Amino acid sequence: MISFRTSPASIRSRDGCRSGLGTAITVAILASACSGPTTPAGDPGSDEDAGVVTAATLGEQVVLPTNDYLKLPQYRNADVEYGRMLAMQCRSCHSFEKTTPSVAGPDLAGFFGRGVGTVDGYPYSQALLESDFVWTPQALDAWLAEPARFLPGNRMAWAGLRKPEHRNAVIAALLRLTQEDAMSVKEEPGKKQ
Repeated sequence: MISFRTSPASIRSRDGCRSGLGTAITVAILASACSGPTTPAGDPGSDEDAGVVTAATLGEQVVLPTNDYLKLPQYRNADVEYGRMLAMQCRSCHSFEKTTPSVAGPDLAGFFGRGVGTVDGYPYSQALLESDFVWTPQALDAWLAEPARFLPGNRMAWAGLRKPEHRNAVIAALLRLTQEDAMSVKEEPGKKQ
């Protein structure tokens, strides 16, 4: 239920006239914040979909040890501190430790290299249960870009991160936060970890 501090009838324009416009704007803002993407995905094969990776187009993946992923330039050079801040959004639904029960999303401990939909006891959506891929940085990057487009029918109510550098920062942070084998990776001078 949504409650307003003032009644919609009390919203007035600058000239003192009552207006339903304020209410319409408020409702539109609230609706967009609670829903997924507002533009539908294009037809398969359209220019809009060119280069978009989905669960169906992900293809074969190579699973590497965490430290090998962290040596890749996009994660080695990512702003990990910013990624940790962004990853706090993940914590609102997921835990990063196995010992902490997750209510809204499966735990992310040992996430990379794990098959999709495999955390015991978590009630996955049918879309995730029917999927067959492994969580790698490549898969997570595509998921984080737009979860509903990557795997239609999943229940994750989050619009995604549009900027690749933000996704790289989150992935670099999650590689460090969720993996037991993530050792400190030597950094280039001047790069944050």
